[in-house]
Amino acid sequence: MVYLISKPGAKQKLAFWNDNIRLLENDKPVNQISCSRVFAVFIIGDFSITTKLIKNCKEYGISLFLLKQNFEVYASVVAEAEGNYLLRAKQYSLKNDFEIAKNIVKNKTYNQLHLLNKVEKMPKPVSAYKEAALNIDAVKNHKALLGTEGQHTREFFQQYFKEFGWIRRSPRTKGDITNVLMDIGYTFLFNFTDALLRLYGFDTYKGIYHKLFFQRKSLACDVMEPFRCVIDKQIYKAYRLKQIDKKDFTVSRGQYQLSYQNQQKYLELFFDSIMERKEDLFVYARDFYYCILNNTTDYPFFKVSG
Repeated sequence: MVYLISKPGAKQKLAFWNDNIRLLENDKPVNQISCSRVFAVFIIGDFSITTKLIKNCKEYGISLFLLKQNFEVYASVVAEAEGNYLLRAKQYSLKNDFEIAKNIVKNKTYNQLHLLNKVEKMPKPVSAYKEAALNIDAVKNHKALLGTEGQHTREFFQQYFKEFGWIRRSPRTKGDITNVLMDIGYTFLFNFTDALLRLYGFDTYKGIYHKLFFQRKSLACDVMEPFRCVIDKQIYKAYRLKQIDKKDFTVSRGQYQLSYQNQQKYLELFFDSIMERKEDLFVYARDFYYCILNNTTDYPFFKVSG
């Protein structure tokens, strides 16, 4: 995969040249890669592209995704993946969806316990995970699984962010700085996950753990669950390094707002944290694809680092 990130003030263009994808800055070539080595290209930010590039990407089976700075896909040229009817047929008729959902929750719990151990708030993470995994395996229905996952996550947040005045997770209510940052970081992560799944031709509205809901990309919500700790870790790290300044936020009617002039600093924190793990996220999405397509129990497992 190739990731291209726009540079402020630079005139950047992506073009096709002698069976290569070539990057130009201010009309001068700066880099190139053979089309035979490329599976997908993610263009983040403002670039110029040529119709010849689009045509040749299709011919070489290269998927092209155009993303906003928050990783939201606003256009794509997907190399036949959206016509992957076999994958979607398997996706729509899964028999082991509950087991896959359990594995997603166990993976998320593993990463939460790992982070607690790294900040010396979980002395025996292995035994704690074994106990948690047994509890997850014991649940009998989807509602009970949601409750178990919710309880683990509440306990994790309470311990992990305790020193930073944590109260509770309240999505989109903007009740405190940590929740505002979580909303931003999780949105970035969701958009990136959705792009990876679309690369393989998944119907991202058809979930496994998160069930169908109007206009919600439930599968992207599912697959991002084990990744959430990437954002949690980055917020914790930013607090410890004193990169989070209360003066960067304003409060109106009980809601914290990130002022426009201070947005870039926080956007870069989350952007960088996701880019650091982009290959690992891709590998998880690839393995998830094979798991669904081949109907195996060899479920992917993502480990948060550090």
